[in-house]
Amino acid sequence: MSASGGTKAIVAALGANLAIAVSKLVAFAFSGSSSMLAEGVHSLADSGNQFLLLIGGKRAQREATPQHPFGYGRERYVYAFLVSIVLFSLGGMFAVYEGYEKIRHPHELENWYWPVAVLVFAILAEGYSFRTAVKESAALRGTLTWVQFIRRAKAPELPVVLLEDFGALIGLVLALGGVGLALLTGDGIWDGIGTVCIGVLLVLIALVLAAETKSLLLGESAGLEEVKKIEAATVDGDTVTGVIHMRTLHLGPEELLVAAKIAVQHDDTAAEVAAAIDAAEARIRAAVPIARVIYLEPDIYSEAEAAKGPDAEATPGGPAQNAGH
Repeated sequence: MSASGGTKAIVAALGANLAIAVSKLVAFAFSGSSSMLAEGVHSLADSGNQFLLLIGGKRAQREATPQHPFGYGRERYVYAFLVSIVLFSLGGMFAVYEGYEKIRHPHELENWYWPVAVLVFAILAEGYSFRTAVKESAALRGTLTWVQFIRRAKAPELPVVLLEDFGALIGLVLALGGVGLALLTGDGIWDGIGTVCIGVLLVLIALVLAAETKSLLLGESAGLEEVKKIEAATVDGDTVTGVIHMRTLHLGPEELLVAAKIAVQHDDTAAEVAAAIDAAEARIRAAVPIARVIYLEPDIYSEAEAAKGPDAEATPGGPAQNAGH
């Protein structure tokens, strides 16, 4: 996934959220609506999250150093994880607390037209931001469902913006419902209930983001399609006759490490094996351009060893799921 599409979606979301945050806080000042306060803090948290994603994308572009020889690509995952923490604490928990207080001490809304007007404006602005994120994600999603796209995407920016905007739209509907019921019934407790619902929603979205980015931080392998392409590109049927076992690891959204033990003939010379490895690396990079770090270890193919199946101690982490002879 290219970073360009994610950056465009982030900038669109940032502009929308800053405008929305100001309007919501103004509406809160005139109406006293806790839903408006919760939504204002939510939009401020989202704006801060977009800044974090932009910073993470910039820092991830730094060159590798002796201390970090594989570069800083995973820094994008770190900042995406920080986003989930901010959304959980500043957005979700604050809204739950504010809603609880409003339920305990309800009061009538003042100047009701302020929150209603702001909510309508916010829905339009968030809708534009969400539309931009959907448009930028569509080309990358392919045949995947949206749930599969969010779960499998290696670049965190677009899934984060999609979930934030989707949550924001639902939150705005909840806020509009809470304000509307408070106006219809004259009971401010509905405003507090709407605020609590917003908080619970944000907490759930934050937990989903945390789970997905945690998986990326731990290190995810290449997708099944990419693994198949790498295996096919490695074998030439002449010097390299098979892949004994292989490990792949995302060093960042757009950088993949490939480590494999490959089978060669017992009578091949060292020069022939070295040339075959160089050719295999070139084929792998042509087939999967993000495979930038490749380590291939030659070994003699053995029918007897192959019959034993995957060796759990052959490489760290146990037998590879795509191991084979």
